[in-house]
Amino acid sequence: MSFEGVHAPLITPFKANGEINHELLGKHAVDLAGRGLTGLGVGGTTGEYYALSFDERVRTFHTVVEAAGDKTHLTAGINATTTDEVLRLGKEAKSAGLSSLLVAAPYYAQPTQDELLAHLFAIDDSLDMPIMLYNFPARTGTDISDAVLEKLLERPNFQAMKESTGDIAHLHHLATHFEKKLILSCGMDDQALEFFVWGARSWVAGAANFLPEVHVELLETCVKKGDFVAARALMTQLLPVLELLERSGKFIQYVRYGCELAGKAVGDARKPLGVLTEAEKRDFANLVQPLLRNGR
Repeated sequence: MSFEGVHAPLITPFKANGEINHELLGKHAVDLAGRGLTGLGVGGTTGEYYALSFDERVRTFHTVVEAAGDKTHLTAGINATTTDEVLRLGKEAKSAGLSSLLVAAPYYAQPTQDELLAHLFAIDDSLDMPIMLYNFPARTGTDISDAVLEKLLERPNFQAMKESTGDIAHLHHLATHFEKKLILSCGMDDQALEFFVWGARSWVAGAANFLPEVHVELLETCVKKGDFVAARALMTQLLPVLELLERSGKFIQYVRYGCELAGKAVGDARKPLGVLTEAEKRDFANLVQPLLRNGR
């Protein structure tokens, strides 16, 4: 098991009637598992977990495990608004056969740091699985503080953190204060090069749903080869795509259209999210198509 390498948080394909397309989800997981990625995530932000019912989330766990469970490392996103709901989801994920968990602060509730620590301890006590923390206060409303992180890292299951604050100074802080204790994972895609310069060995990347090879190439150029001149040239090509994802306010819509450009019609996001304009699609296609691999 490793949180290192590139992990793709899977998109959730929808049919025209809004139902989950489980057949396509399984095929998508199998395809990505064979294209150099270290692992796949089920139930993350990219998969619109917040727009799925409990039963829908559980079924996606089973769909992906049945399709790709023997082919790659699988991580279950189990975030919810209450500890009880998170534990219910975690038990279902463990029963389905996923290998590890992605855990953020409960969104909207905004627990204190002591309450957050108790929440995370409860997850570890109940589920006893390897955990990647997900620090995304812009979405959850709650930061994972140093004090909480220090306590968590005393336990072996807390191994990694997907850092998504977008604050380069905080990246510097984590890289210099927790370097030997924590697998630092890039969670702000347009800052990937900066993460790797500062020692990150992991990337949870939404655009890996449609550009997996380029993501793997960038990470390996930095982490395995240490060639940051070549990496900067590659990032220069990839950066306009990643900036649109991270800065446009249409992250999900762009990832979905990227999948369509790569030959997978995954459908539209669930409302209230809308769709891209024709001009946005055209401009994005011009950026993505030169980067597509695997014969596309």
